[in-house]
Amino acid sequence: MTSLKDISRRRIEAFKRERDASSNGGRRKIKFSLLSIGKGIDIPFIIIMLALLIIGITMMFSASYPVAFYEIGDSYYYLKRQLIFAVIGLVIMFAVSFIDYHYYHRFAVIILGVSYFALMLVLVLPSQAGGVHRWIGVGAFGIQASEISKFAIILFMAHWGSRYYDKMGTLKYGVLPGAAVFGSTAALLILEPHYSCIVICAMLTVIMMFVSGIKIKWLAIGAGVLAVIILLLWVTGALTYAMERMDGWGQALNDDLDRDMWNATWQTRNSLYAIGSGGLFGLGLGQSRQKYLYLPEPQNDFIFAIVCEELGLVGAVVILLIFALLVWRGVIISLRARDRFGKLLGIGLISHIGLQVILNILVITDWLPNTGISLPFFSYGGSSLLTLMFEMGVILSVSRTSNIEKS
Repeated sequence: MTSLKDISRRRIEAFKRERDASSNGGRRKIKFSLLSIGKGIDIPFIIIMLALLIIGITMMFSASYPVAFYEIGDSYYYLKRQLIFAVIGLVIMFAVSFIDYHYYHRFAVIILGVSYFALMLVLVLPSQAGGVHRWIGVGAFGIQASEISKFAIILFMAHWGSRYYDKMGTLKYGVLPGAAVFGSTAALLILEPHYSCIVICAMLTVIMMFVSGIKIKWLAIGAGVLAVIILLLWVTGALTYAMERMDGWGQALNDDLDRDMWNATWQTRNSLYAIGSGGLFGLGLGQSRQKYLYLPEPQNDFIFAIVCEELGLVGAVVILLIFALLVWRGVIISLRARDRFGKLLGIGLISHIGLQVILNILVITDWLPNTGISLPFFSYGGSSLLTLMFEMGVILSVSRTSNIEKS
């Protein structure tokens, strides 16, 4: 027979296990398995992401081979490098998917500090073309410091919002930390200068504060304060670089431009030409005319204009729908995460993808000034692609413990 002493001992042990689980954020160790039902990564998310990656690399090659041959003498130059980055990115993505995402919870403040260090480091390194300070050179590879900042802001806000979720409606816990992190990051980005990243970081901060439970009134007040700050910077001449980037905004198709304005709107004009010439079904894969040295650097920020020219409106809409599916699936994974930190982190990371897609489309169609916003998985660039693949790995890590059926 079981003695009263044994029953008491078992109850005490059960209480200790519950207490330990509670102090550990409600987490329990899970034996991860790549494809097992209930413990594997989310297959639909991977399929959608890989589809975008394959289409993106294909379109990047189609857009880049004329300029690569003209400038470097090797039509496959950008393709070979992007394939290397893609393979490394896939390895990083799958490796990160096996890491329990709760570890980032512990190092959120440290990673934020690393992002500050990177932003300060680029300021003392030699400037790049145009006098900007954005890249940290590592051999033949360059890391854009602002890519670290985007992830760091998302991570810190997820960390803070999950830790103080019951106090996020207050000024002290809900407003000031987010404002301080964004303000300090924006101040360093102004010195680079990198205004497009400031816009993205601002929007990510607002999204993270909103999903963390901040009151709408604080967001409205913050918008007013930000407008005043921008006005003061404009009056004092601190936004000269940003104002120069806005020259010709909305005037690309005007026929009465002087020589300077004609040159300033050259890239946007040829982007609109490419979009218009694509029509409904496009000129065909590889058949773009604007990529033949009319549209500057078509493999980068304006690659979607070449997509529209070669695949037409139908092809462009299909690609945007695939992006929408990726964001939708990422949100589903995040909402079904087993803890608040997973929900906030996943939503922040997938919002990063959605924001850059929307902003890139607005830029190439002249709805926004030409501010240098890349298209995820399509635009050429190693640091951007590797960062995105890392973030996708974190979302897959969240999916391993989400209450969704996996196959």
